[in-house]
Amino acid sequence: MEFVPAPAVHRVLCADCGTPIVPNSANLCVACLRNTVDITEGIPKQSSVSFCRNCERFLSPPQSWSLARPESQELLAICLKKLKGLNKVRLTEAHFIWTEPHSKRLRVSLTVQKEVLTSTILEQVFEIEYLVQHGQCPDCAKLAAKNTWKALVQVRQKVPHKRTFLFLEQLIIKHGAQKDTISVKEVKDGLDFFYSQRNHAIKMVEFLAGVVPVRSKGSEQLLSTDTHSGTASYKFTYSVEIVPVCKDDLVCIPLKQARQLSNISPLTICTRVGSSFQLLDVSTLQTCEISAQVYWRVPFDSLAQVTDLVEFTILDIEPSGSVRGKWVLADAQVAMSGAFRSSGTHADDDGMDYENSAISNQIYHTRTHLGAILQPGDTALGYHLSNANFNSDDFSSLPSSRIPDIILVKKAYPNRRKKSKARNWKLRSIAKEAGEEGETGGGRGVVGRMGGRDNKKVDEDYELFLRDLEEDPEMRGAVNLYKAKDVKMREVGSGDKTTRKGQYGMDVDEGMDAPSMGGDDEDKEAGEEEPDFPEVKLDELLEDFDDMTLGDSEDKEN
Repeated sequence: MEFVPAPAVHRVLCADCGTPIVPNSANLCVACLRNTVDITEGIPKQSSVSFCRNCERFLSPPQSWSLARPESQELLAICLKKLKGLNKVRLTEAHFIWTEPHSKRLRVSLTVQKEVLTSTILEQVFEIEYLVQHGQCPDCAKLAAKNTWKALVQVRQKVPHKRTFLFLEQLIIKHGAQKDTISVKEVKDGLDFFYSQRNHAIKMVEFLAGVVPVRSKGSEQLLSTDTHSGTASYKFTYSVEIVPVCKDDLVCIPLKQARQLSNISPLTICTRVGSSFQLLDVSTLQTCEISAQVYWRVPFDSLAQVTDLVEFTILDIEPSGSVRGKWVLADAQVAMSGAFRSSGTHADDDGMDYENSAISNQIYHTRTHLGAILQPGDTALGYHLSNANFNSDDFSSLPSSRIPDIILVKKAYPNRRKKSKARNWKLRSIAKEAGEEGETGGGRGVVGRMGGRDNKKVDEDYELFLRDLEEDPEMRGAVNLYKAKDVKMREVGSGDKTTRKGQYGMDVDEGMDAPSMGGDDEDKEAGEEEPDFPEVKLDELLEDFDDMTLGDSEDKEN
């Protein structure tokens, strides 16, 4: 093989320093070329960025505030937008240089290229130092100042519990309807949402009309006017009233309206609440759906709320074969829970002494829509109408033959409830605390933060709301459930037990078959767990990537 030498490279001397170089159009080496031409001319080596300490956002040109983590791509983009003259060169690389977090300095290394002479491209690396200036964004300025809102949405429901607003809060979070809200304030029978623009308030009113049956009206107040320019400043207020009928409520429809609704029985229970609410006649499985417009023509209130439910024991049940959706009609024999206790039992776990009470041992016959899930020995919650006294003309006008003694509403799980087991899931909340508009806090949420004696009642309503989510898969599917922090989910077939902080500060076992806190004796008294208790499965939970958690503040308080 013949060796072919490489072609010789002709070199010339640099015109300034005399270093041998490959010939170029300037006949200068790279060092001399950089001393002669500065491609970074016109690019400032120092600049500043504005940072809001309240919401931790940076000012992004021209006038938008963006959330950016330290040394993130978003923050790097904001820094590059602040530079003038960067469009005259070609940017090839940019990265942060580490600085102390408390130094209020950001250092960015840039690598740029530019054609300085004919077919001669020069590359240069340089640093830019940014001074972090603390300021206040317009949103935080409105929060800090009083009475700066332009629109107000007043949401009210005249019921003695907070379950509707707890569920409404989860719907708002799931759909992101709270992103334009500058402040939330809890008031009697409802919530107030404050907005900086009128269209944001109108958007919230439209959202509420789509998820719950409401009626709304708007008003405006003149603040100031300019006769020279013909402009005026207004404050807008929108009043939204939610229908005072909730899920599992006992409802007596006016007789004339019941005849218009497919001649349904006036005595019904509410089974679902959405943009309209659905009523069910438990004796015939006949249903009707009432929209908000129909309801407000002839409004009516609930006869009884969930707090009036009584526990009953199922003695016998016989399905009749009639099926409508998930409901199965059945004839049932029931008795009040604890009516047939032996004389040796003084009181149950709740402290109720049935031996000395006025509860009779009477057996009641009733028809129920829960024939698919109830079995003899189960416990169900229902309304005891034979001992009830309602202040309603519509109920008084009903013939006694059409009023049953018992109306069963849903199945109960008393043994599971007595064990006070910690939940492996949690809910998020709107991180605004009750108070004057503009005040924020890290409380559990916007519902139930008024203080005073109402706190205990709200805690009870919150626990009932959590139980409804556990027992109703349809209701659970309408909200977002998140995996609780530091909780190991139990896989199917594993018997491991984990212990963590409970719902109210108690250390409880997390395993499915974990014993109660009182030991074996309490386990025997409480009985075995219900085998059909609706567990919240792992695939229904979402990972919580937000630093703000629901239970952190509660655990610290407890």
